[in-house]
Amino acid sequence: MSSLRRFLLVSVLSALMLVNFIAALHGYRSSMVEAENLFDQKLTAMAVQLSSVPLRTTNNAPAPDDENMVFQLFNQDGKLVWHSVHAPDQYIAANEGFSENNFNGYRWRTLSYFNFVNGHRIMIAERVDLRYQLAESVILESIVPVVLVLPVAGLLIWLIIGHGLKSLAILAGILRRKAADDLSAVDVGQAPGELMPVIDSVNSLLRRLTASFERERRFSADAAHELRTPISAIKMHLHNLRDEYGKDNESLLSLDQDVDRLAHLVEQMLLLHRTTPDHYPAKFESVALAALTREIVADRYADFVGKGQSIEIFGDDGEVNGDRFALGILIQNLLNNAFKYTQQGGAIQVKIDTLGNSIRLMVVDNGPGISADAQARVFERFYRVGGDRHNSGVSGCGLGLSIVEHIAELHNARIFMANGENGCGLAVTVEFPLMTPAITLKQSLALGGFGERK
Repeated sequence: MSSLRRFLLVSVLSALMLVNFIAALHGYRSSMVEAENLFDQKLTAMAVQLSSVPLRTTNNAPAPDDENMVFQLFNQDGKLVWHSVHAPDQYIAANEGFSENNFNGYRWRTLSYFNFVNGHRIMIAERVDLRYQLAESVILESIVPVVLVLPVAGLLIWLIIGHGLKSLAILAGILRRKAADDLSAVDVGQAPGELMPVIDSVNSLLRRLTASFERERRFSADAAHELRTPISAIKMHLHNLRDEYGKDNESLLSLDQDVDRLAHLVEQMLLLHRTTPDHYPAKFESVALAALTREIVADRYADFVGKGQSIEIFGDDGEVNGDRFALGILIQNLLNNAFKYTQQGGAIQVKIDTLGNSIRLMVVDNGPGISADAQARVFERFYRVGGDRHNSGVSGCGLGLSIVEHIAELHNARIFMANGENGCGLAVTVEFPLMTPAITLKQSLALGGFGERK
């Protein structure tokens, strides 16, 4: 059954109905026996009373009756001297004492009683069907209320079961409201003993998940950190090999590109690890996005010029409450994506403006852009449109926008992705609230993985 509450209700009502039916059946049979005894006692009392009535020996007028009970009175000689109107001429009782006989088209309960004082014999009979009707009507009057009260009992049981399952509903609500990064133990308060094994199992699972995530984070950070040293050594050896084999050696050029890509991956993994809620100690302050963007562009300006790209910054000096270092990483990654995937001689624009209660940072390029289907996945970790063999020939690891997403959610910001101007290129917009509460990154939601733009 899909509902535990309905299952318990149906089960309890079924058991209650079965018990009531058995009790009613037993009570019916016992009551019928008791009613039979009462009716027989009444016949006996009437027989004693009738047998003591003084009568003339002959010409006694028939006594009126209601056709439901008849009698016959015999004298010492066995002669019928008195009877009721509807009593037959033959004996209505074949045996001494109580018996059942048929006459006048009905089944009768009969009694043959002999009065030893005056020698009279009285035979009295009562219709069996009427006796049963009267007995059943009395018994059913006591059974019907039990049946009619079942809906009320069902409602009470429904409410009682609902109250008993309240702790289960509380547990479900706690689990439903838990944030993605909240792996703390569940506390339901005064939970019933039957629910404690479930709570203990859930808390045990949360502890195992916490340990598993911690091992994963440590592995990523330790692996990235430990890879820095051998990568630096490889670069040194490559430098020496270029002196020996020449700078134009094709194999050395390919190897140098692969090492640069590996070094970039390691740095991105470290950065991703450092910006996770459990590791990054955010320090919020008032940050002017336009000024910070100009500083970053100035540091990278030679790269843009070397590729023949133009970069422009538009907008006001709107300030946001955020972590300066984290916001710098966000802007660097957005600009790095635009730089890498915009063609030689392309154009990149950074627009910063205030709109209502928010400040928008928009990075627009006129590169190849991203399809609508791919835009839904570019924030997945290690995801690159087209895989590692991107048609731009630019190396990447698929972590840049994952880091951007981490930092955006740290600042309660939203990210939008759309086509650039005139449907060409890509426009990435990060919308910050004017006044972001000074929260730590540990208070932000745990973020799923996202990938670098393709």
